[in-house]
Amino acid sequence: MGIRLTRPPVTIGTVAVLLAATAAFVVTGATSASAATLTFTPAADTYVQSDAASTNYGTSTQIVVDNSPVRRLFLRFSVSGVSGTVTSAKLRLRAISGNSGSGTGGTVRAMSNTTWSETGTTWNNQPSIDGATLGSIGAISANGWYEVDVTSRVTGNGTFSFGATSGDSDGAYYDSRESGADAPQLVVTTGTTTPPPSGDPVLVGVGDIANSGSGDTATAALLDGIAGTVFTTGDNVYDNGTAAEFTSYYEPTWGRHKARTRPSPGNHDYNTSGAAPYYAYFGSQAGPSGRGYYSYDLGNWHIVSLNSNISMSAGSAQEQWLRSDLAASTKPCTLAYWHHPLFTSSSNHAPSTSTRPLYQALYDYNADVVVWGHNHVYERFAPMNPNGGADSGRGLRSFVAGMGGASHYSFGTIQPNSEARNSSAYGVLKFTLHSGSYDWQFVPVAGQTYSDSGTGSCH
Repeated sequence: MGIRLTRPPVTIGTVAVLLAATAAFVVTGATSASAATLTFTPAADTYVQSDAASTNYGTSTQIVVDNSPVRRLFLRFSVSGVSGTVTSAKLRLRAISGNSGSGTGGTVRAMSNTTWSETGTTWNNQPSIDGATLGSIGAISANGWYEVDVTSRVTGNGTFSFGATSGDSDGAYYDSRESGADAPQLVVTTGTTTPPPSGDPVLVGVGDIANSGSGDTATAALLDGIAGTVFTTGDNVYDNGTAAEFTSYYEPTWGRHKARTRPSPGNHDYNTSGAAPYYAYFGSQAGPSGRGYYSYDLGNWHIVSLNSNISMSAGSAQEQWLRSDLAASTKPCTLAYWHHPLFTSSSNHAPSTSTRPLYQALYDYNADVVVWGHNHVYERFAPMNPNGGADSGRGLRSFVAGMGGASHYSFGTIQPNSEARNSSAYGVLKFTLHSGSYDWQFVPVAGQTYSDSGTGSCH
């Protein structure tokens, strides 16, 4: 059974965690060669219960902490393949859908016993939770992920046990390692993230990100090893952009990169009136509150984040602002991003022709790259004019980057000038912004191999 942190109102009993030697992903090369992130699932997990003193729960699909009856949770991970200094270790648990009420998640401590038996441990013979307190989980919600920082305990390769207890009588239930994709995780990061050798800025991101699944966990782990500014192409959290969803889904994963994130909103963010939780969560990082469009500079590049959930028509406030903003820019290269794609081959959402005035303004001012989300796929188009015609002289190269964590869509009729497509891999899209050119790279999550990369010149 395993640990994952992200939701249900329950209390944590004893957690014994041995860092399992099944690294889910390693991130290298995309950034500094010395930086890497590995994810381990438990080698063993179980819980014990005071009123069933001789019962073993080692094969259960859940692990539980509670105070009535008393339940304690144990996890063990076997960590291997770690080289360099460990800079971060996070224990992650996912609260199961059956959680209810307003309980807390429990307190996690280190354990000296790393040989306890998953299928033999009971209340009567349980190992002692005798190590330092590593952290506590507050209020939880069903299907959420929650994290505890265990860096002080996990300093390199080895076997590690963790136990969790709770003083709350409204227990917390988490998915165990028997649950599959939602199993507990130990995310270990080594080294430091550094800019590429060129020293040029990096812009990295994706859209359609956080929900109750595990895709956003994997893409967030990629960001752990990639320095630079993070962008989002909307639908930051599912299903309705509520404050609770930002807390339960986005915050435990992509939230750790919020300070360097420059987002854009999607239609799911606007499912809550005015996308108020989106603006409250990101604050000034999302530009002027309630407006959803803004710009900033990175090196020789002017970057524009736009809002495709409000009027984009020619003459609208946003379109006129965009033209003025582009006219005032002194940077030779320009990249823009927003949620709804003007060009896409996905069968789920048709091209959003209402966005064409934004594309037209960018084209008129010789912009270079545009990135969208909305369709949960990856697609790259050759440089095109606003009507979709190939234009190698002034056209913008466009990307649909909706593979941040939400379940994948499929492709339908392949549109003209579509050059690369994938509908099965999660990942992030990374740009290295040179003084007069750019490199792009699709970086897949661990265990997936799709790749796409190339270089383009600024107009």
